[in-house]
Amino acid sequence: MFQKRVMVFGCGNILKGDDGLGPAVINMLEAQGGLPEDVGLLDVGTSIRQVLFDMLLMDPKPGRIIVVDAVTEPSRNPGEFWEIDVDTMIPKAIKDFSLHQFPSTNLLKELKEQTGIDVRILVVQAGRIPDEIDDHLTPEVAAALPQVAARVRELCLLP
Repeated sequence: MFQKRVMVFGCGNILKGDDGLGPAVINMLEAQGGLPEDVGLLDVGTSIRQVLFDMLLMDPKPGRIIVVDAVTEPSRNPGEFWEIDVDTMIPKAIKDFSLHQFPSTNLLKELKEQTGIDVRILVVQAGRIPDEIDDHLTPEVAAALPQVAARVRELCLLP
């Protein structure tokens, strides 16, 4: 699977409302089909850090990885979609992250710098990540799915 030219990782817990955005994008792309054979789609759930650590040790590595996740940024509106440039991310102490959260900036930067992999991060502002089990995306986040999937397709077609 990791021997694909491009790997797309959908991150998040599908039982925590908008946190399930990443897996929902993977499901949409799989249902739509039509991606090149050298593109791999993987719902990594809450295991992105473990997957990235494994990737550091594997050969050959993909030329590009695309991480899709929901985030909570106080200055953003629910459903707002943007791309984060890994080069402009500020490294944070590893203690600030648990294994089920978005991968640390340290790990993403190391992956890019040490391996030459083109790391792309696509995020959508969550509207609601509940404490109780809820497998539904808010309408704002659900409305962003086609836009995110379209951007993933664009990135998969780049050389």
